[in-house]
Amino acid sequence: MPRTYRSLARVPEFAPFFGAAALRIGASTVGSLALGVLVYDRTRSPLLSSLAMFGPSLAQVLGATLLMSAADRLPPRAALGWLAGLAAAGTALLAVPGLPLWAVFAVLLGQGLADSLAGGVRYGLLTEILPPGDYLLGRSLLAICAGVTQVAGFALGGLLLAALSPRGTLLTAAALGAAAALTVVLGLRPRAARSGGRPSPGETWRVNVLLFSHPGRRSLYLALWVPNGLIVGCESLFVPYDAAHAGLLFGCAAAGMLVGDTVAGRWLPARLRVRLAAPLRLLLAVPYLVFVLEPGPVLATAAVALASVGYSAGLLMQERLLPLLPEGTQGQALGLHSAGMLTLQGVCAALAGALAQYTSPVVAMTALAGASVLVTLALEPGLRASKLRIRPPQSPTPVPRGSAQ
Repeated sequence: MPRTYRSLARVPEFAPFFGAAALRIGASTVGSLALGVLVYDRTRSPLLSSLAMFGPSLAQVLGATLLMSAADRLPPRAALGWLAGLAAAGTALLAVPGLPLWAVFAVLLGQGLADSLAGGVRYGLLTEILPPGDYLLGRSLLAICAGVTQVAGFALGGLLLAALSPRGTLLTAAALGAAAALTVVLGLRPRAARSGGRPSPGETWRVNVLLFSHPGRRSLYLALWVPNGLIVGCESLFVPYDAAHAGLLFGCAAAGMLVGDTVAGRWLPARLRVRLAAPLRLLLAVPYLVFVLEPGPVLATAAVALASVGYSAGLLMQERLLPLLPEGTQGQALGLHSAGMLTLQGVCAALAGALAQYTSPVVAMTALAGASVLVTLALEPGLRASKLRIRPPQSPTPVPRGSAQ
């Protein structure tokens, strides 16, 4: 019988780790919505408002290339606590009346860099908190938490904007961020850094080159980043494709992703996890090819929900990446995955918008979905177990019959 999500609560430190992650995501979601409204009220610019909400994710590429070596060279509890505290302080600073726009975007740049490093520290620490056989289950639960918390965060942010103001909502987000920092400090035990040496841009580059020098790791990173980013580019065109039903399309995408992450993390046995990574990456793209027919809302939402189940391939490939990582690089390697994925999502969304501008949303979505299929097929020979030189992952340790589900 497989382990359950509830069984993770019995693992020492996982509950505060999970709580701190949820609080940080909630703070980021509430704060980004409030800031987007605040910037739009000041400038009436949709571009600046969009950059205020999503610009920090584009700074992740800088963190991946300049700062990520610190993810393994800093004590994780102290690093997570300080980064969460700095993020909260930055959000409070954004609420200062009359803050110049250049200062707003400077703070956002700093928050993006901090978030990229925090992701590396967080996922590296998860490999220490959980036994190896439970990493996939824990990562799946964090993915589900992120989706649910973002939905709840946007709902809470909307209520707070109506009841308070954008600045009041920003201060609420800062309080949530401070609570995340406090949870880290009080709930996690001190640990030494996983690797020695001083973090630096040069060391970050050295380890990144090391990670990409292995053909298996290189293929896994590309498979984690590119098909995912191309399909997010398709999603970025929901509004121009069908503005009246865009919210429904986004909701179906989120629902499909949650279903996929739950099934992959909780129910798939080890022998199927190895075999299903490629079919799931194809599932992520193939249903979008139906958009060439300009489907109505029913068929479009069904295709989007089905396709989004394929996002769970990312969990399966992360599990295959872990055994290939050099000792002491887990934080940087997993942070590089997260930062690269977010960067490719932003790049592909821009590419989709540019292509749709000169053709149509239908043409752009079909082209990006087709490109995702071709990339998946091209990368698959390098992702076979014989090429990765790893054994299939062992099934998690069973829990006694009758344990809580």
